[in-house]
Amino acid sequence: MLSSLFTVGAEADAGLTAALELAGAVDEGLVHGFARVDEDRAAALAGLAAAFGGSPLREPVAEAIEKIATGSIADEHLFALAAARIALFGAAHDALLAQADAALGRRRATWDGEPGPAAAATHLLGGARSWLRELAITGWRGVDNDLVAASTQAIEAALGDPELRRLALLLDGFAAELRAGSPIATLEHLPVRRWADLWSRALLLARDGGRAPGEAQAEPVTGQLYVLGADVHEHPSAVQVQVHGVLTAGGAAPRLVRTSVSAAKVDTIVGPAIWLLLADHPRLLSALAKHRVLELADMPLLPGGDLIWRDERATAGDEADPFTTARVHLGAALAPATPPLERHPARIAEPVLVEDLSAVTLDARRLPACGPLTPAVLESASAAIGLLRWDDGAWTVQPLAVQATVKKKLVGVHNTALADWQPTKKGEAVEVLRERAGRLLRK
Repeated sequence: MLSSLFTVGAEADAGLTAALELAGAVDEGLVHGFARVDEDRAAALAGLAAAFGGSPLREPVAEAIEKIATGSIADEHLFALAAARIALFGAAHDALLAQADAALGRRRATWDGEPGPAAAATHLLGGARSWLRELAITGWRGVDNDLVAASTQAIEAALGDPELRRLALLLDGFAAELRAGSPIATLEHLPVRRWADLWSRALLLARDGGRAPGEAQAEPVTGQLYVLGADVHEHPSAVQVQVHGVLTAGGAAPRLVRTSVSAAKVDTIVGPAIWLLLADHPRLLSALAKHRVLELADMPLLPGGDLIWRDERATAGDEADPFTTARVHLGAALAPATPPLERHPARIAEPVLVEDLSAVTLDARRLPACGPLTPAVLESASAAIGLLRWDDGAWTVQPLAVQATVKKKLVGVHNTALADWQPTKKGEAVEVLRERAGRLLRK
């Protein structure tokens, strides 16, 4: 039962707590810088090395900690620490996901995919590795505007090659966070784990470019996509909508899948207007707003359960209420395996149907401003479709849709209700920006 997760919680797993504490040795080193390792931090790093005694990382981690203690820090030593940290969070992810699957009675596929191919332009990665090494040696407390500015050349080089786009965007966002806090020595509280996550992932991507899997590694699927809901990620400069659904194909068992579409934006585009930025995907947006089944034809599906969305390969089918879909298909659907680099507790986002809201914790902080879901709506809800998440020691459910009784009638409220929204007057931000862009192009 889902409620058992919220009753027992993740703290019952002593191994999980120990893994996170070991990862904290790297995090603490990054706060103060590996150029200055005192006795306490050296002891914590030694405990990290002992934890990998029976693994292939044993020798690289032990050598890295020995060299750091003597002040001789090379890229391979930092790679070893980043890999060890990612492995620990991967183990924590697996333990938590197994706990969730047991509570939900959910079956999960095993991972049989291949890592993303190395980028061809690996000669462009030296600058990224150099900047990340300087961050590790200096530590967050020593970061100032000059050190942040040193990332510019590496970011521009990565942005210039499409194969390095994943690394480039990560570095750009990371540098922006550091810039916003500089000089960091004056900050009272640091997002220690988040910055260590970004640093570790960026360093591994900077080793060979870490290209994301593409269509060459995808399986073409033909079938019906029943939409459960969508998670909206909105930032001042970008928006991404991640759609969760159930895929049925022929006589095969239903599968949980995701698909994401995104667009660049400016910070003046907010509320329902963000849907206009995704106008290149009209069939997907219409299905989200009108609760239609999507008939897919040879849509690429990656081993991790992500559809590479191609709007022209989808057509609208019959209406399908997401709550009916959840009640009929969700319990029997096979969940996808998680790609190795995506294994982190913060990445857990499991679709669930909750019909006893008193037994769970609803997280209203993630409600998007582009839909009708509000904290007030949640208070009157009787059931919800949401994403099960683990947030630093506690399970929560992020609502994607709720059912509530209004005037004695059961109604559904979905955060995608305005996905096909159109402006009712001229002068909307998106319309103005498009007009200005068209004028510039004509010149």
